[in-house]
Amino acid sequence: MTELEAIVERHSVRNYKPEKISKELVIKINEKIKELNKAGNLHLQFIEDAGNTYNRLLNKAMGLGSAPSVIACVGKKSEDLDKRIGYYGQQLVLYAQTLGLNTCWAGTFNKKNIGAVVEDDEKLVISIAIGYGENPGRIRKSKTAEQVSEVKGDCPEWFKKGVEMALLAPTAINQQKFLIVLNEDGTVDFIDKGGPYSKVDLGIIKYTFEVATRNRA
Repeated sequence: MTELEAIVERHSVRNYKPEKISKELVIKINEKIKELNKAGNLHLQFIEDAGNTYNRLLNKAMGLGSAPSVIACVGKKSEDLDKRIGYYGQQLVLYAQTLGLNTCWAGTFNKKNIGAVVEDDEKLVISIAIGYGENPGRIRKSKTAEQVSEVKGDCPEWFKKGVEMALLAPTAINQQKFLIVLNEDGTVDFIDKGGPYSKVDLGIIKYTFEVATRNRA
């Protein structure tokens, strides 16, 4: 499965089978995390036993209490940390999809119980539930391309494809509060329109768009 196929196939999954992730896949996940931490100057951590990370009432109601493992999204405090978490975290989420695993970005969780290492100069931004889903998830309601994009001049097919794939990417509370702008010189701007975890969302959207537009015509 390619990353582009993973974007299409991947949906948020909140209900998981009780089985643990295989040792072989755990090794692959940790290798990928090591690569992404180096590239993004982050401290992403795979925690094999999610334990009581999702023991809050809202998490249990959503089904996340069944997640066997969790990824703690941690990094040194900085202005762009949330965006980098989204950008590199999305790479990890798509990689997990290619391995046959399911995931769910979760901003509501028990930070005291997650078991992550967070240094004094670091911040735990968000979590990602991960495991074998009871189902593949479902397609959610989405905004239109016109609602999340702006084109200054002609609109090439590669830009349309990028926006189309960006609309499949996860955002907090399915808010999709972003704007993708194609400038006259061919450059693309990603604008944060505010809301919970919107900066994380922007990083997710940016990477997803880049995957879809790698081979510009």
